[in-house]
Amino acid sequence: MAKIENVSPLAPSAFPELPEIDGVTFATVEAGVKYQARTDLMLARLAPGTSIAGVFTRSATRSAAVLDCQEKIGKSAVDSAAIVVNSGNANAFTGSGGAESVRRITEAVATEFEIPESRVFTASTGVIGELLPHDKIVAALPTLSAALSASKMQDAAKAIMTTDTFAKASTAQVMVGGKNVSIAGIAKGSGMIAPDMATMLVYIFTDAMVEQTKLQGLLSELTGPTFNSITVDSDTSTSDTLLLCATGASGVVCDEDAAFKQALHQVMLDLAHQVVRDGEGATKFVEINVTGAASEADARKHALSIANSPLVKTAIAGEDPNWGRIVMAVGKSGAAADRDKLSIWFGDILVAKEGWVYEKYREEDAAEHMKGSSISIRADIGIGNCDSTVWTCDLTHGYIEINADYRS
Repeated sequence: MAKIENVSPLAPSAFPELPEIDGVTFATVEAGVKYQARTDLMLARLAPGTSIAGVFTRSATRSAAVLDCQEKIGKSAVDSAAIVVNSGNANAFTGSGGAESVRRITEAVATEFEIPESRVFTASTGVIGELLPHDKIVAALPTLSAALSASKMQDAAKAIMTTDTFAKASTAQVMVGGKNVSIAGIAKGSGMIAPDMATMLVYIFTDAMVEQTKLQGLLSELTGPTFNSITVDSDTSTSDTLLLCATGASGVVCDEDAAFKQALHQVMLDLAHQVVRDGEGATKFVEINVTGAASEADARKHALSIANSPLVKTAIAGEDPNWGRIVMAVGKSGAAADRDKLSIWFGDILVAKEGWVYEKYREEDAAEHMKGSSISIRADIGIGNCDSTVWTCDLTHGYIEINADYRS
């Protein structure tokens, strides 16, 4: 894998100060799955009674770890639980060997921590098509067990990175019934990012008390406008996993609380945006807003067509306000559109109005907007009242450099 030496210019200024979440501890280790001299394995240990919800890639070639996690979501939350994640090897497209690796790891974790295998969740991220050296992970379990600490979530965020240039985390505090509830999450993702559930690995923890089916419903609802509304390169991973864990340690029931839902949405959206900001080779963070569509589905199709267009993304990289490429992307999306009703904005600059260049448009104004690190594009379809917003990044030569020698 290419060595990533430079942090994305769109990265946050600092890693956030994360609270310790009662009921969860973390540990990391250099297992040598692929990388040398860096942590590549993390474990999270969850208290008995923790509710766990999950959403996963809908790829037809999803990994053995994803299939195993999908089968386990929704089962009894009475016992303790554990999450084990390795970087450097995706354990995907590895046939029966992939399933055997998952079985060997979950069996060993269950034995080490005296918990049911049904409460052990695994994930792997990295190169596809190479057998996972699961013996290295199994051998590292005693070290992980001895190192568990509530203060090591930042270490966990670093251990799951692949082509990421910075560790990703977000947190929120919310008052529910006069008591404080904490939420904190970590994520990894930089390339192979396209909306189809949650296109990365994400682990979110809270000390709130939420029954599992309600937690699952909440997660599924909030995934749409957050992780399912980002794209870097239109490619959906085989390994995407998002787990939301509610330990209940605060004793505060948050099943139906609006403030808790809003705080969770905030954390999820922040993590999703960080993934885009770390898009491979990215220099621009881009918001695409489509309004006036005939339906929400059509608005989303238009937005994703714009966001995923290589021509649009390269124009943004070149700071070129080429509105013709927006017209092209709307036209090819397959959703309903009318050429003579389409209007386009770059930032707050009206570029085209109802099918033609706006008479007061000055290209130098739009070009100035394109020089910024945060770009906004709006397309009003003009035939309805539905809208959709997605986030993406530009497409630069850096993306080619990173992926051309990904396996080297």
